[in-house]
Amino acid sequence: VAGFIIDLVQGSLLIEVQTASFASIKRKLLALVPNHPMVLVYPIAQEKWVVKRPLEKAGKYPRRKSPKRGALLDLFEELVSFPNLIDHPNFSLDVALTEEEEWRRWSPKQGWRRKGWVIEERRLLRIIEIQRFSSRLDIAPLIPATLPERFTTEELAQATHRSRRFARKMAYCLRHLMLITPVGKRGNALLYTRDPRAESVP
Repeated sequence: VAGFIIDLVQGSLLIEVQTASFASIKRKLLALVPNHPMVLVYPIAQEKWVVKRPLEKAGKYPRRKSPKRGALLDLFEELVSFPNLIDHPNFSLDVALTEEEEWRRWSPKQGWRRKGWVIEERRLLRIIEIQRFSSRLDIAPLIPATLPERFTTEELAQATHRSRRFARKMAYCLRHLMLITPVGKRGNALLYTRDPRAESVP
């Protein structure tokens, strides 16, 4: 379609499934969305099992449950690539919370980050839930209700139980979606408040 390979075409609807960085798909989306309705499907592993291929042919396949649990908030890690796109009438983002297996193989030269193991593939076991985001108002409920009227990214990090780095990404997206707005400073830190233009959000 318009020179791009599309994962799935249903009538006039274009569907893309993205398991990697949103940055790698940004050019395609920005080129196609103005003229085509599109759904971007982004799977997040809420539950994950790690399976390691044995070093010997007759060996066992050890399988353990990862302590890491994905959540809807994780979408802000990637949404920084094109936050404004979420409010385009032709664009929707489906976040699929999944249970999956992550298969790994032993490769000491490649897998130094995981003590010699590299990710070989991801296998979908089941879809737990799908949450669709079609406008900025769909994003608003992800802002923690426990935040004070005026808050910094440090307080946003505390409210989401995430890092300050993550909170900066989230604040960047929320600002571009006109859900929060800067209202001053506290020391060197920017102060934000919920944007009045989002008052219609329950």
